[in-house]
Amino acid sequence: MKIKQAQFLISAPDLARCPALGLNEFALLGRSNVGKSSFINALVNNSRLAKTSNTPGKTRLINLFQVSTDRKDFVLADLPGYGYAKVSKTEQDRWQKSLEEYLLKRESLKCCIQFIDARHEIQKNDMQMFDWLKINNINSIAVLNKCDYISKNEIFKRQKEVERLLKVPVYPFSCKVSAYKDGIIKFFEENII
Repeated sequence: MKIKQAQFLISAPDLARCPALGLNEFALLGRSNVGKSSFINALVNNSRLAKTSNTPGKTRLINLFQVSTDRKDFVLADLPGYGYAKVSKTEQDRWQKSLEEYLLKRESLKCCIQFIDARHEIQKNDMQMFDWLKINNINSIAVLNKCDYISKNEIFKRQKEVERLLKVPVYPFSCKVSAYKDGIIKFFEENII
């Protein structure tokens, strides 16, 4: 499968304002600053498509991107990160409600892609998010992101550890090393229809 182009569609504060697109959708979940926006940019070869920041908590809305391929289009939904505390409790509660509504009621949602930072042990809030997905019968896979920061031996060990804990497919990834794109592109190819 070849990705031809991608475009930003909308930033929506909640599910009610997410347009029905008739395409399979993949939600990107992860702790704040785990690299979801950088993943989008690397995947579609456009460094300016999704806004990136070194400041955690910048993604505060449901950001939808349409990806066109030589097979079929699909949608990536970049969701607000979890685990970031430098916003008010009211704002955190609003994000959580909005996220839960989207994840539980979005009819076109095919799978959640949970991002785990390869440089660290899996975090408590990563496990809580995974458990919530499992309890609610939401399909998920994991992307072990930022693999360029650790050795290949460490990547292998971390991948096996995440597979053991989450019992889902785990794809190593780095936005700086294009060879890591192959596995996740194959996943999309097998799941966009």
